[in-house]
Amino acid sequence: MIRIKSKNDIEGIRDSGAILAETFEKLKTVVAAGITTEEIDDIAREFVLARHAKPACLGYMGFPKSVCISVNDEVIHGIPGKRVLHDGDIVSLDFCVDLNGYISDSTISLPVGKISPEAQQLLKVTEEALYRGIEKAVAGNKVMDISRAVFVHAKKYNYGVVRDYCGHGVGFHMHEEPQIPNYIFRGSNPKLKDGYVIAIEPMITMGTDEVSVLDNDWTVVTDDGSWAAHFEHTVAVHEGYAEILTKLR
Repeated sequence: MIRIKSKNDIEGIRDSGAILAETFEKLKTVVAAGITTEEIDDIAREFVLARHAKPACLGYMGFPKSVCISVNDEVIHGIPGKRVLHDGDIVSLDFCVDLNGYISDSTISLPVGKISPEAQQLLKVTEEALYRGIEKAVAGNKVMDISRAVFVHAKKYNYGVVRDYCGHGVGFHMHEEPQIPNYIFRGSNPKLKDGYVIAIEPMITMGTDEVSVLDNDWTVVTDDGSWAAHFEHTVAVHEGYAEILTKLR
């Protein structure tokens, strides 16, 4: 069942999303060569707790940290730890905030120092694909309209589009219906309605579509070692426009 959010619900998710966006602005100032992924996680957790909210990923299905931090060929669900970031890396920060029961979900991918032109293009195109999808998140369209917009843009650059994981509804829980694939698919294709709140999240690679999960049962990596980028926003569907809820006020 796809749950429609009321105006009050959307306001609550918007408040949660604003804290998440503020957290990312803080993290952008600390992501640099020499920092560990665990240190980034600690900063994010303390930043959110100081604003009377909670990191929703912490403990979710046993996830041990607050932020999913994925580096280079890690696509999603990287576990923060002692890994040190180096100049030339790219790092994805996937974070969820729970504010009074309202959950927002967003991801940014950042360069660490000076990165290659190829990595710069990957980040640029993946973020563009996100916004292509958001443009289609209006009442009356269908999920496939979002999926097609993301896929077509990524494939212009011959990038891989991860199929094993996708976007989703969000707001009351971290993962709700409907699923929002990043590729053209067959099967259920719900019409978008005013009041839906969804997380759109392209996961794009320089190479293969194929991914595997490491022995830690969380971290997803590309099968060919190619680098990946990940961008995401929580979006409210309205009549005639899509509203990004995970942004600064």
